[in-house]
Amino acid sequence: MTQPTRRLFGTDGIRGKANQAPMDAATALRLGQAAGQYFNRGTHRHRVVIGKDTRLSGYMLEPALTAGFVGAGMDAVLVGPMPTPAIALLTRSLRADLGVMVSASHNPFEDNGIKLFGPDGLKLSDAQEAEIEALMAGDLSAAQVAPARLGRASRLEDAPGRYIEAAKQSFPRRLTLEGLRIVVDCAHGAAYKVAPTVLWELGAEVVPIGVAPDGFNINQGVGSTAPGQLAGLVRERRADIGIALDGDADRLVLVDECGALIDGDQILALIAGSWQAEGRLRGGAVVATVMSNMGLERHLKGLGLGLLRTAVGDRYVGERMRDTGCNLGGEQSGHVIMADFATTGDGLIAALQVLSVLVQEGKPASEVCRRFTPLPQRLVNVRFAGASPLKDDAVQREIAAFEERLGERGRILIRASGTEPLIRVMAEAEDEALVTETVEALAATIRARIAA
Repeated sequence: MTQPTRRLFGTDGIRGKANQAPMDAATALRLGQAAGQYFNRGTHRHRVVIGKDTRLSGYMLEPALTAGFVGAGMDAVLVGPMPTPAIALLTRSLRADLGVMVSASHNPFEDNGIKLFGPDGLKLSDAQEAEIEALMAGDLSAAQVAPARLGRASRLEDAPGRYIEAAKQSFPRRLTLEGLRIVVDCAHGAAYKVAPTVLWELGAEVVPIGVAPDGFNINQGVGSTAPGQLAGLVRERRADIGIALDGDADRLVLVDECGALIDGDQILALIAGSWQAEGRLRGGAVVATVMSNMGLERHLKGLGLGLLRTAVGDRYVGERMRDTGCNLGGEQSGHVIMADFATTGDGLIAALQVLSVLVQEGKPASEVCRRFTPLPQRLVNVRFAGASPLKDDAVQREIAAFEERLGERGRILIRASGTEPLIRVMAEAEDEALVTETVEALAATIRARIAA
């Protein structure tokens, strides 16, 4: 049977400009009704956990979703600003039928998004999202329960404490962060309270930034997509390492004591090597996306490990991990999934895994966190409106020509973003000049076809 198509859901839930469809109260209400109907199975009292980041529009979307779920007969447990991985954890911990995170991750405050988790704490599959979309497009009167069956809404006051303890449990008990000075950038986002608390309670001297959200400043000049301020403060305060989370804290990047960036590929390499040495790595491989550097692949091969690539999106990484029995996977952008601790990317817990190696090796982060030399890689984003220019014949001919030119020496990856109206043009090869030429030429061709 043919599955319904997805139009609202992208690679990471529904996302858009706040107070405009599909990221408006009306759509959120219908989503709550449809998802409530979809997960309202059995005679037990149904429950949904709803969290959010610190965007102003969360005050609009959270009550709209709550109304939809309550009207569909679900009890709504509201936890306020919490990291995305905390929502996945709480969904399982509270035996909820569904978890919802209101966040647009690393996007600016004007955007927002909605991610859904099943009762197992896993992001929904494409097929499940398509079925919910089909319900939203139809008559939702069946989702509206009788007055006596309406749900209730309540707040879970100890939600932060539950996540803090879970994060601390992922750090080896025999170790402590005492003696380490750590700058942590919370992007004025969902982890602005919990991340500094976890690091401090584990013994570190903590220098926090990005911990004063006002509804407008999330990801603004801070966080994993803008680590410049973090790098400068690490050098100024002579810190041992810097940690930069994004708006919903499901991914991170690091900077070493010199302020140099450490991306998700290096983090995966470090954790993989550590876990393999301890006999904890399962599946004989690490799962990553098509964006991960070929240098990571070569490094893992040297350790006797494979690299399994998926489409971009930590949801696809998680699915491949479950299919192959791997317990480590992630993205170059900083999503790191550690199946032993979490069902989705968790920036804070990934940072703790890195810190445990830093403590045990007793060396500077610049030595510990540089596991391989990446091949030159360049990524350019080309914004567009309307139909994707990737189907244009001239664009396809140009791509084919450069692929032939690169041959075995490198690769090209050109794709439409699943969260923004962007074409992402990436090239990678041992010859940096060729990489630059390839990306600039392809981006210019795409821009020309958009203008035409």
